[in-house]
Amino acid sequence: MDLAEVLLTIFLVLVLIVSLLSNLLVLLCFVYSTELRKQVPGIFLVNLSLCNLLLTVLNMPSTLLGILKNQQPFGDCICKAVGFLETFLTSNAMLSMAALSIDKWIAVVFPLSYTSKMRCKDAVIMVGYSWIHSLTFPMVSLFLSWIDYSNVYASCTLHLKEESERRKYTVFTIVFHAASFMLSLVILCFTYLKVLKVARFHCKRIDIITMQTLVLLVDIHPSVKQRCLSEQKRRRQRATKKISIFIGSFVVCFAPYIITRLIELIPFMTINCTWGIVSKCLTYSKAALDPFVYCLLRQQYKKVLLDIVNKISKRDLYPSSGYNSSLDTENDYCLHRAN
Repeated sequence: MDLAEVLLTIFLVLVLIVSLLSNLLVLLCFVYSTELRKQVPGIFLVNLSLCNLLLTVLNMPSTLLGILKNQQPFGDCICKAVGFLETFLTSNAMLSMAALSIDKWIAVVFPLSYTSKMRCKDAVIMVGYSWIHSLTFPMVSLFLSWIDYSNVYASCTLHLKEESERRKYTVFTIVFHAASFMLSLVILCFTYLKVLKVARFHCKRIDIITMQTLVLLVDIHPSVKQRCLSEQKRRRQRATKKISIFIGSFVVCFAPYIITRLIELIPFMTINCTWGIVSKCLTYSKAALDPFVYCLLRQQYKKVLLDIVNKISKRDLYPSSGYNSSLDTENDYCLHRAN
């Protein structure tokens, strides 16, 4: 193994460990907390975590063995099954992120009608569509024998063996990525930019009230005024940062791999194996990032995890006297409607 393969192996092992532990923690939170299970976004989050967990357990080890052995790690039947699951799980995860953005858009833009527009029944229907949509493409590729081991990505994935089918395979690949990656990206951009617009509007209203208050309080200490102005600036930036993380992590992790898969459709183009594996590992890293982007960094999940730790250690539950939830509410005020 050369240095690049050693570094990629270490990176993939780290991603696998982080993804496994973080997604298990998310699912543990939902099992433990009745409050989380009652929330509509929880349906999308559980679906996303399950997809990421299966991808971690089934596909990451396969790619890891492919890098170490530099050859197909399993027999043809297992390889086709792993490739089928990779296509299905990745597409399903993308659509789950799109569904979460739709939920956030409805909650922020239509807060008064959120409970009627986004019910648990509606969320289940959306997840059901995501499953059907995601199953369609791997089933077609399996039927046409377009799932095989690819040395470029060290993975069992979509792979063309017969040059005579290149035209059909090219059309299929373009449609598949357009219906999964591009569709999800368009939904993410549309919904989160609408959320950002509303968030900035509310922040502007708060800023006006803050400035009017500071003008009236002529005897206010300069340090207090400075803190208010600093918080005003942070409040304007907070929503932008969160939206940038949602969309940016999606693009950074998936776009290199998708672009690479489209470039390799050109007959005279050859993809470097190292770059192919790097782009593949980037898609896997999204499974490790999602629990932190959507769940574990939120105060509600931190509280549930602390309750679990306290219960295991037989200590008192989360002390209410020392916790002020207003900070978390203020942090998320400009981004989403409290569940």
